[in-house]
Amino acid sequence: MSERARRRLIVALDFDTLAPAFDLARSLSGLAGMFKIGSQLFTSEGPRAVEKLARLGPGIFLDLKFHDIPNTVAGAVSAAAWLRGVRLMNVHALGGLEMMRAAAQALADRGRGRSDRVKLLAVTVLTSLDAAALRQVGLAGRPSQRAIRLAQLAKRAGLDGVVASAHEARRIRRTCGPRFLIVAPGVRPGGPASARAGDDQVRVATPADAIRAGADYLVVGRPITAARDPRVAAAAIVEEIAQVQRRRI
Repeated sequence: MSERARRRLIVALDFDTLAPAFDLARSLSGLAGMFKIGSQLFTSEGPRAVEKLARLGPGIFLDLKFHDIPNTVAGAVSAAAWLRGVRLMNVHALGGLEMMRAAAQALADRGRGRSDRVKLLAVTVLTSLDAAALRQVGLAGRPSQRAIRLAQLAKRAGLDGVVASAHEARRIRRTCGPRFLIVAPGVRPGGPASARAGDDQVRVATPADAIRAGADYLVVGRPITAARDPRVAAAAIVEEIAQVQRRRI
């Protein structure tokens, strides 16, 4: 198995409680580069979920999407930066330039002198939103337009990268440069046709398409966690990533 390909897979542990999340993560620890802990698991179990899952080895993507006034977000980011094993965390880009700047400064202060500083991302446009949904909240234009503009704002604020659909990744890469991190959620092996009934992701892409578009990391949840054999599903995604990487050499 390609270690470089494995490091690019982030498995989303969207569980209500820690026990099943830990059991699955333990079985996948050799196949994932990181595990994502979102608001569902963190609300239920708190920081102990981060601490326990971090002991498995892969890093943690703390996906809490902080969105508040600058001082409050700065405090939350500062506190989260001390949790064991956290490699990525995020804020909502729609919180604005000053909020993102405050978050970046708080993280820089906490990480001063550390070689393993946590990377801070901005969530651009959720993959569950299409143009009609954006209009309902007063945002005109296509999701891709909004995402690219928010990515530019995040870079201006000093953030390390963004969470954005693979549909926007290529243009974000051109606009924000080669070192700007792009984390792509809504990744579905087999593409849109493979989405399950009731799936709330509308802007999806295959692992290969996401890598070709310029994503650094892929977030995959239900296609692995709800699979009959999660290890087989995860290994297939890692192999798909590796195939794209081999063609580029």
